[in-house]
Amino acid sequence: MSAMAALATKTKSSTKKRVTKKRSSRPSGGLRSYSTAMRFLETFTDYERMIRVGYNHTTFNLSRMQKILSAVGRPHRKFKSVHIAGTKGKGSCAHMLANMLQACDHKVGLYTSPHLVDMRERIMIDGQMIEESEFLRLLNQLVPVLRSFDEKSRPTFFEIITTIGFMYFAEQKVDIAIIETGLGGRLDSTNVIKPEVCAITSISYDHTYQLGNALSSIAEEKAGIFKSGVPVISVPQHSEVKKVLVKSAKSAKAPIKFTGEDIDFSYRFESSRSSGPHTRICLTAEHGKYEHLPVPLPGEHQAINCGLVLSVIDALKAKGWEIDDHKALEGLAKTRLPGRMEIICDDPRILIDGAHNPASIEALIRTIGQHISYDSMVVIFGCAADKDIDGMLEYVSMGADKVIFTQSNSVRSADPEDLAIKFEERTGRMAQWTRTLREALRIANSVVTTGDIICVTGSFYLAGEAKRIFTER
Repeated sequence: MSAMAALATKTKSSTKKRVTKKRSSRPSGGLRSYSTAMRFLETFTDYERMIRVGYNHTTFNLSRMQKILSAVGRPHRKFKSVHIAGTKGKGSCAHMLANMLQACDHKVGLYTSPHLVDMRERIMIDGQMIEESEFLRLLNQLVPVLRSFDEKSRPTFFEIITTIGFMYFAEQKVDIAIIETGLGGRLDSTNVIKPEVCAITSISYDHTYQLGNALSSIAEEKAGIFKSGVPVISVPQHSEVKKVLVKSAKSAKAPIKFTGEDIDFSYRFESSRSSGPHTRICLTAEHGKYEHLPVPLPGEHQAINCGLVLSVIDALKAKGWEIDDHKALEGLAKTRLPGRMEIICDDPRILIDGAHNPASIEALIRTIGQHISYDSMVVIFGCAADKDIDGMLEYVSMGADKVIFTQSNSVRSADPEDLAIKFEERTGRMAQWTRTLREALRIANSVVTTGDIICVTGSFYLAGEAKRIFTER
């Protein structure tokens, strides 16, 4: 039986004993099941699934977030944190950093977005998703607060999930939480914390409708997370971006350092018989020196992310955090990232990646070429309509031998027929399109042979849908 018919079964890891279970405190008349809770949350505005969203104090409102948090005891003030913003690499950095700190016996919360398969992926402690019963209990605590808002000022889906994450981290008494911004930084719902360190990943063009068409305006929004006295670490940036970050840091009275400049950093790609293709980095910071350290995630862009993470670790050491380098590096080596260069099927080989802007697609195509041996690559591509489609298609055309356009189950999805027409006009190459991912996978499976690979990319929603297909019974 082929893998397209016999789908992989989902395995569940055991619950970490360090996460304390609480008795249910669901009030009479409250939400009675997790599925009911999900349906309740669907009644709130979810900007992640909307085609066009204005970026202003009405749609993104920190005073509304502060009001919610105040009503539940200001949980965001009860744990230490690291705040991560940027265009690409936030999730990779968050997971690497969480693994390193957890390996040093710290209890670590992790808040990321979006999710691939299960919404609870966004809220984790020591690598374990929040349990459905815990999520339901915390949401029921929050329901009276949510119902106190009038219709025009109702909290958003993201604000609710962020609040539940903060409530969970505070209640579970995490030592530190790694918090990834959702959109931008300045008006993002997570921007209510005062972290130990701020980290800025690579900044490029994305969400231009909300953040602006200039790199400087995008950088300014990301720099909105800077806080007085809180050190900022950034990866190397475009000169225009660096200028804004330095100016913003000075204005916020936040010391800023850049890897590769203020922090000695270099990397190189290599391949050996024992380790295969991989990237190694060298980094010298004030409280640590790392030489020829293998990066656990594939791709040169992950080497840059890894350098940022090690620099954040150094900044935490400077603030008195107990971090054993040997343990931390053991944790780093175990980092695996769902939805990024993830093989979800071996026969045929199917890889998913949530790359959703030109820079990410370019990095993906380059990384596949460096790390995976294949005869021919079929790319199944679908993206949101408000993305830089021309930019992404340019890089898709460079790596794909055959392209099948499709769409995810999201109103933001670009029409696959339009994508195919645009691709053919730009490249002069033929492409296929279909309305469903399942049909795209069927078509791809019919044309690949043993040495080929299928790559599903263009959005986290499409990557997540592919993963769900292969985790169903």
